[in-house]
Amino acid sequence: MTSSSDRAGAVDEVGVTRSYEIRTYGCQMNVHDSERLAGLLEDAGYVRAPEGADDADVVVFNTCAVRENADNKLYGNLGHLAPKKAAHPGMQIAVGGCLAQKDRDTIVKKAPWVDVVFGTHNIGKLPVLLERARVQEEAQVEIAESLEAFPSTLPTRRESAYAAWVSISVGCNNTCTFCIVPALRGKEKDRRPGDILAEIETLVGEGVSEITLLGQNVNAYGSDIGDREAFSKLLRACGKIEGLERVRFTSPHPRDFTDDVIAAMAETPNVMPQLHMPLQSGSDTVLKAMRRSYRQERYLGIIEKVRAAIPHAAISTDIIVGFPGETEEDFEQTLHVVREARFAQAFTFQYSKRPGTPAAEMDGQIPKKVVQERYERLVALQEEISWEENKKQVGRTLELMVAEGEGRKDDTTHRLSGRAPDNRLVHFTKPDQEVRPGDVVTVEITYAAPHHLLAEGPVLDVRRTRAGDAWEKRNAEKTGKPAQPAGVLLGLPKIGVPEPLPVATTGCGCD
Repeated sequence: MTSSSDRAGAVDEVGVTRSYEIRTYGCQMNVHDSERLAGLLEDAGYVRAPEGADDADVVVFNTCAVRENADNKLYGNLGHLAPKKAAHPGMQIAVGGCLAQKDRDTIVKKAPWVDVVFGTHNIGKLPVLLERARVQEEAQVEIAESLEAFPSTLPTRRESAYAAWVSISVGCNNTCTFCIVPALRGKEKDRRPGDILAEIETLVGEGVSEITLLGQNVNAYGSDIGDREAFSKLLRACGKIEGLERVRFTSPHPRDFTDDVIAAMAETPNVMPQLHMPLQSGSDTVLKAMRRSYRQERYLGIIEKVRAAIPHAAISTDIIVGFPGETEEDFEQTLHVVREARFAQAFTFQYSKRPGTPAAEMDGQIPKKVVQERYERLVALQEEISWEENKKQVGRTLELMVAEGEGRKDDTTHRLSGRAPDNRLVHFTKPDQEVRPGDVVTVEITYAAPHHLLAEGPVLDVRRTRAGDAWEKRNAEKTGKPAQPAGVLLGLPKIGVPEPLPVATTGCGCD
């Protein structure tokens, strides 16, 4: 419940409702946490600042401690806001997320104009901390050491009307030497299956037709509640929810990827033929140094079983190049796995030191020049494989869920964009009839590029959906007028796997 004191901070001295902006960095967990933060602020009476506005009354940074130079980037952004805050009486700045959990009092010492610092375990306190900082006129730093309330119990402002994240666990029990996330997110805590399914059913009732089950180590779900098959049971239970068309999950760990999960994926129609399976390295020696609890043979065995059960599955991965001690022979083992696994796409990262991780103190740090050369060879190989795998899609007839904001050139090419069941991005010819995000179209693939597909012929079928209705309703509420046809981009975060081969920075690579 929102108290009257919470709402008091959402209105300025002349009775005008205060606006907020949230800047999100890092992994899907942070994206979902920011949806919670937005819900909390709006529940407390704040309103979202218009897209592109530069004058929000409250600016919240949801930070990542994993990305390279994350702290320097944060302090640089805070520095840019200092003169703005000085000229804007009543403006407040809050810093949360993994870097806040890690650095705590350091943030206020380096940027004394920050009003609130909160951690990963107490995001629900943000409105109260903002109000307390306003009344007491001093910075509020509150970092909880353990989870106070499961995030899914908090209000949410979801960024998509037709697709949603659903957290099934928080935290991680792994001890990967390159990752600091377990120290910041804590040990794994699982939600009760009934609570998860109730949330999904509520979302479907609101028009959502695609959900992504989210966890730091999503398929370890059940370890906290003593059921090793809990994740496969959850997938099968999702298959029984009427109106739920697509189920995805991210990110699993090879250690916990068991045969019952593969069977559940293959036998549950609305679980999509897509798998993101982090590799990190193909070398057994490097995997041991990373404290990854599997080896090359085990990893390739999982891929083989998945392909046998789900022939059209698109498999993606994460790979770190240049981990301390990696030899040329170790790197060649990674290239070998890439050739054998034939990933649809790979998110490749150059290793860089992360303060607070065991790997940062290891001997054998690889020179930047060597890491860069290996990285470029890996990218070139994966580009070739991605293109070859995409070419196999030409001639196939696919059902696409129409997406919003994923086709950057859609306006100029007169196309729309959508996601295939295996999550490949497809640009298709815009039909004469109105098509909304969340609707489903049937197309034939005519061309393949390394990172997308084209359907240049006419759309074979359009199915209007409750998800499209939900998008239309939200758009009408936002604009105060009937929704415009799809293709009007609102700049919302993407649902599903990000674009391949990003810049060489790592996300929460603990998977």
